[in-house]
Amino acid sequence: MSYTGIPLAFVPIEKPEEKTLDKAAQQMIKRAEELETPVIYHRFDMMQPQCEAGLKGLCCRFCWMGPCKLDPAAGIERTICGCTADTIVARSLVRWIAGGCAAHAEHAFHVVEVAHLVATGADVPYKITDVEKLKAVAKKLGVPVEGRDPKEILKDVTEKALEDYTRTEEEHLNFLKAYAPKKRVEVFEKLGITPRSFWREIVESIHRTHVGVDSDPMSLLKHGLRTALADAYSEVVATEFQDILFGTPKPVEAVANLGVLEPKMVNIVVHGHNPLLSVKVVEAAKSDEMLSLAKEVGAEGINVVGVCCTGNEILMRFGVPLAGNMMHQELVLATGAVEAMVVDYQCIIPGVAAMADCFHTKLITTMLIARIPGDVHIEWSPEKAD
Repeated sequence: MSYTGIPLAFVPIEKPEEKTLDKAAQQMIKRAEELETPVIYHRFDMMQPQCEAGLKGLCCRFCWMGPCKLDPAAGIERTICGCTADTIVARSLVRWIAGGCAAHAEHAFHVVEVAHLVATGADVPYKITDVEKLKAVAKKLGVPVEGRDPKEILKDVTEKALEDYTRTEEEHLNFLKAYAPKKRVEVFEKLGITPRSFWREIVESIHRTHVGVDSDPMSLLKHGLRTALADAYSEVVATEFQDILFGTPKPVEAVANLGVLEPKMVNIVVHGHNPLLSVKVVEAAKSDEMLSLAKEVGAEGINVVGVCCTGNEILMRFGVPLAGNMMHQELVLATGAVEAMVVDYQCIIPGVAAMADCFHTKLITTMLIARIPGDVHIEWSPEKAD
């Protein structure tokens, strides 16, 4: 089956070794060509030559008057509204920073939400796994720990994190003040780039870069730095709470690459970013019920493997093998050995749907914010995670 259901006129890659050093990936690029289904490497070649103005950052699509394309060599130095190249580049960069911050901050928010449910005694299948890490985080944030129940401590810690999302006052992130070196904090304050809350910096970034608002490149970039710091410390939030819920990683021995797929087992690939999902897939695959179902269809068992960032989460905590990185995601499916790819959000490219469609593979999405045409959607929620 081809990418669109009809043969595609894409050019085969003669030297896949020039695209990737990974020999397994090189083989699967050729396999994709046999399937007449291009993967990311083919689509890159098909996109050539890429837009020169876009590559230089001189294309603007921020308002309804555009798109505008600057060409200083030809004397076109301002957009229809009058923006210069510096303004276009600065606005685009700030938008990208805001997008990254939104992705990381919402990931962290989902983990904090679940931690808060655990702390308040809600009926969810998650728990405090690393009490010592919880206490260490609490002490950094100034939360008392002596003589207190871990859930009480966790409740206060989650509320400190939630303040960093909803704060409206001109105060600074709790997690930045707790984790950033004191001298760095002084520099941030002197420059006026200390973030106030994750959501506020994201919203202000989108507002500043809207038509007719901030057109001063230096002013834009200054807020970009502020949003970038918000991004960085939202990742601290995610890391700390994931360690509290799932355990702090320790060095493990594991195997990696496409060879981790097992021909006599049910192969399930987890892909995305958030261990709230992938940890539960790993647990379910070990259950007697699931193992019995696998054996009923003739499989020897269930083999869970990871791709990309959530793959690393379960690798470093449970030793689950890593099938590949972001560039491997279509190639893993091109093996034809995968029964299901279960995804949450971020780094999941739409091309996986076309490759899954070549085989019996089910592409299972779990988050409303990350649907893919052709998916099987099974909604994740903390209450029904098991």
